[in-house]
Amino acid sequence: MPDIEEIYRTYFADVYRYVLALSRDAHTAEEVTQETFFRALSSIGRFRGGCQLRVWLCQIARNQYLSLCRERRHCGELEQEPGDDGIERGFADRDAARQLHQLLHALPEPYKEVFSLRTFGELPFAQIAELFGKTESWARVTYFRARQKLKEGFDGPSGP
Repeated sequence: MPDIEEIYRTYFADVYRYVLALSRDAHTAEEVTQETFFRALSSIGRFRGGCQLRVWLCQIARNQYLSLCRERRHCGELEQEPGDDGIERGFADRDAARQLHQLLHALPEPYKEVFSLRTFGELPFAQIAELFGKTESWARVTYFRARQKLKEGFDGPSGP
């Protein structure tokens, strides 16, 4: 097992990008990533290698993020659900970006999370599949269906 500093250096960026994809907020991503490593490294002795270390850390990060969301909702601090911005071209137009946010927010799980992990977390399908305990084909199909659902509901950027 690598030492604690090596684990932190090796996986910090991956975990941070994953949480950033979930939260869409750099401050929240930093906070959750730090807490993830604190929790993971304090219990590293319980890691049995049933999955990749990166996947184990992302599972901890996901749980930490969901706990933070519940806590903030309880305190009235969080106004939006975790998710993602959607189809790439829509961001230039504020109205289109808003529509994409609304469409993404309305997507059922697991579509919303898979799309977010792939688009914003830049995770490969194999890692997404591992996080959900599914096959890589499942991750690909779920992502494709999420994109299709977003495209079906998207009017596109406003014309001039």
